[in-house]
Amino acid sequence: MVTGKTGLYRTIWRWHFYAGLFVIPFVLTLALSGSVYLFKPQVERWEERVFQGQPSAAPVLPHEQLDAALRVHPRATFLDYRLPEATGDSAMIRLRLPDGDISQVFVSPEGEVLGELDPDRRIMAVTKRIHSQLLIGEVGNRLVELAACWAIVMILSGLYLWWPRGRKLAGVVWPRIGAGKRAFWRDLHAVTGFWVSSLALVMLLSGLPWAGVWGSAFAEVRAEMGWISGPAQWQIDGEKPALQPAGHDDHQHSTPTPSPDAPFDVDVLDQMVVQARSEGLTFPAIVTAPGAPGRFDAPGQMLWTIRSDVQNPPLRTTIRYNLTGRSELSRERFEDSHVIDRVIAYGIAWHEGQLFGWINQLIGVVTAAMLITLAVSGFVMWRRRKPAGQLGAPPSPDTPAQMRGVAVIVLVLALLLPLLAISLVAVLALERLVFSRIATASRWLGLPGRKMSAFGE
Repeated sequence: MVTGKTGLYRTIWRWHFYAGLFVIPFVLTLALSGSVYLFKPQVERWEERVFQGQPSAAPVLPHEQLDAALRVHPRATFLDYRLPEATGDSAMIRLRLPDGDISQVFVSPEGEVLGELDPDRRIMAVTKRIHSQLLIGEVGNRLVELAACWAIVMILSGLYLWWPRGRKLAGVVWPRIGAGKRAFWRDLHAVTGFWVSSLALVMLLSGLPWAGVWGSAFAEVRAEMGWISGPAQWQIDGEKPALQPAGHDDHQHSTPTPSPDAPFDVDVLDQMVVQARSEGLTFPAIVTAPGAPGRFDAPGQMLWTIRSDVQNPPLRTTIRYNLTGRSELSRERFEDSHVIDRVIAYGIAWHEGQLFGWINQLIGVVTAAMLITLAVSGFVMWRRRKPAGQLGAPPSPDTPAQMRGVAVIVLVLALLLPLLAISLVAVLALERLVFSRIATASRWLGLPGRKMSAFGE
C-alpha cells in the first residue's frame, strides 16, 4: 500500500528524474565550457603572448601607434585603445572595418604593427558563446536558461530525496566503502549532490541576469522599482548591454558606427592615455574615442572615456572627459551603483571566478567537477536500472500524492522563473492530454492511468 508520504516521495523522485534527464547534456556542456572561461585572464594573456616582451627603448606616442594601425586599415574607424599591461607589451587598438567587422590590432611600443585578432574567434569569445548560447544564438540562450531553471528543480528535489530520515551518515555525508556497485553509484550521486548543492545554486542564480528572458524581465523590474544608479553592469542574452562601454571581448556588430572622420583631435588620445596611467586603472584599462559604439554619451554629446574593464567589479572605474580632454565631466565607481547592481555584479564576478583570485577559480573548477560527477553518476544509475522498452522513470504512485507544500514551492519557482512556468504547463498538458491517452507512450513513461499525472494531482 502506498501511503501519502510514499506517494509524495515517488512524485518528487519522478520530478528529479525528468529534470536530471533533461539537464545532463547541458550540465556537461556548461560545466566544461565554464571551467575554461574561469581562466579568461590567463588564457587571453597566453593568446597574446607574441605581442608581449617587445623592445621599448624608443617608444612612440599612443596617437602614433594609432596611425600605424590605420595605415594597415586606412578606411577603418578608431574605437578604443587598450593600455599595455606591462612594459614591452603591445597596445591593443580596436578598429571597426568598413564591412562592419571589428579588428584588434596590436602595435608594439615602438610603433610596429605586430598582428591582429578577430575578437569573435578568440578562445574566450568562442567559449563564452558555447556557455551562453550553445553556438546557436538566441535559441541556445533560451535552452540554457530553461536548463538552468530545471537544474534548480533537480537540486531542490535531490535534496529532498537525500534527506537522511534517520539514516547513518555513511551514504549521506560520505559514500559507503565496499557496499557494492549499486551502493557506490547511489552514494557517489547522493553525496556529491549534497556537497555541491549550495555552490551549484549560487552558480545558477548568479547566471540568470545574463539569460534573455529572466535578465530582460529583471531589467524591467529594476527600472520600474527605481533600482537605478547608472547603467546596469550585467549582460543580457550573452552580449554586453547596449549602454555598456566596449571592452576587449565585445561583439557589438549591430551598434551604429560613427563617421570615420569623427570630429576629435587624435592628439588628445595621448593625453587620455597619460591620464589613464595616472589613475592607476586596473588592467584592462581602455580609452574609448568620442562617438564610438557602446558609449554612455547623451544625444549630441561627444566624450572621451577612460575605464577599467576588469572582471572584478569593485576595481572598476569609469571617467568621462569633454572633447578636448581637459575637463573631467563625471566619474563612476562601483560603490556609486545601486545596491542591487552591486549584489548582481558580485554574483557575476563569483560566477566568472574573478571575485577573489585563484581561490575563486579553484572553487569554480571543483564545482564544475562535482556537477560533472553528478551528471555521469546519474546517467550510469539510469542506464543500470532502465528496463528494456521503457524510459525507466521511477514508478508513479497509484493514488494522488498530497502536494500542498510542494505546490507552494513550485508556484513560487514558477513566478520567479518564467521559462520554468511555461515548460511546466507544457509538460503537464502533454502528459495529461496526449501521453496518458496513448497506451504505448503511457507504458513507456510509467504512467499509472489516464486520470493520473506523473507529477501528482
